[in-house]
Amino acid sequence: MDHKIYDFIGIGIGPYNLSLAALTEDMDDLDRILFDQTPKMEWHPGMLIEGTDLQVPFMADLVTFADPTSRFSFLNYIKEQERLYKFFFFHEMKAPRNEYNDYLQWAVNQISGLFFGKEVVDLIDHSDQKEPYYELVILDTEKNQKEYYYARHVVMATGSEPLIIDSMEGFPNEDIIHTSRYLYEKEALKKSNHIAIIGSGQSAAEIFYDLLEEREHAEFHLSWLTRSDGIFQRESANLGQEFFSPDYIDYFHQLPFKKRMEAIETLSPLRHGIDYSTLNGIYQLLYHYSIGNEDPRITIQPLTEINGIKKADQGYLLKCKQLQQEIDFDYHAEKVILATGYKPNLPDWFLNRYKDEIEWEDENLFKVRRNYELIFKEPKTNKFYIVTNLEHSHGTAATNLGLAVQRNMEIINDITGEPRFHTEGRRIFQQFLPKR
Repeated sequence: MDHKIYDFIGIGIGPYNLSLAALTEDMDDLDRILFDQTPKMEWHPGMLIEGTDLQVPFMADLVTFADPTSRFSFLNYIKEQERLYKFFFFHEMKAPRNEYNDYLQWAVNQISGLFFGKEVVDLIDHSDQKEPYYELVILDTEKNQKEYYYARHVVMATGSEPLIIDSMEGFPNEDIIHTSRYLYEKEALKKSNHIAIIGSGQSAAEIFYDLLEEREHAEFHLSWLTRSDGIFQRESANLGQEFFSPDYIDYFHQLPFKKRMEAIETLSPLRHGIDYSTLNGIYQLLYHYSIGNEDPRITIQPLTEINGIKKADQGYLLKCKQLQQEIDFDYHAEKVILATGYKPNLPDWFLNRYKDEIEWEDENLFKVRRNYELIFKEPKTNKFYIVTNLEHSHGTAATNLGLAVQRNMEIINDITGEPRFHTEGRRIFQQFLPKR
């Protein structure tokens, strides 16, 4: 054909595919470009709360687990900002989130072949050709014009999108917001009389803490409601963290589907819950506010399910249920923050085009090989790699930043057909199968 065919095209430029771009930047024999529909690199901008840190060590950057000497490492970024000694005396393994976001933007400015404001609106498979390839239909979001690109392989990393409770769809963004918009709405929230946070994870806790600190300057009632049994700490012991390793992925992926789903439930404490430092900070503030204050206008209530919402005078009535005693009740709030998490962001064209062509674990979860290749009913030499919605196939580590580099090393090795990166060997202290 007359058009240029790239070796691969990346769909999405978050930390996962940005790592892929960084690792291939100096591979002159690998021709690739990447697209993202957003206008610029911003990593969870609505949750870059001052004072919050990553939940993983800074080594979980774009390149270190593949090449600690890379110029795209977090430490080299720190050096170029002339902040090495400050970071050294910071005495923390976990980088501040604002700094991590700045690091990603710094990397974007140095890596070639990254195009923002370009939405992939269709992906057409031409596997019937002598040399199979994919045709990508791109919408330039600024010009509102379509463009066409071609690649032997694609790597889709489209991330996640806010999960909104069904009964709360359609209400004004300024009144009922997802945590992803928190910082954009914070000043308006502080002017209200009653703010209710719904959820029990890290984001809920960070927002509760942030607003709790604001209580010195504001008089709003602050509530925290969750259907969980309690406000619990996330499991962070060292041996538990080894489940976020390539070794465990190797073991997990070969399990039968039913066993994998059972394992995900068992390992939930490793992913869900709240960091100790956040919980401790919240309790410290609560204790100090309680001194000489019989009614601090703070409510923390677990075991509370939200089943609906309706407009009321000066805000909204949440239709609630106390789960253990099965008591229905109404709860009034002027503003509501939904810390209800995220769901996989799968583009419309993905299912429209390929639902009937790919193999499925069940009616909702597609099959993926250990090397992150989507499995089609008819084998293809033009491969479709995917790192979105993989918890069922690759376990609790599927969304872990610390394994993004490992995923990309395996994908690059498979695309090139060469061991460009060393990915074998035992990497942790535990083993999940008896030695033979």
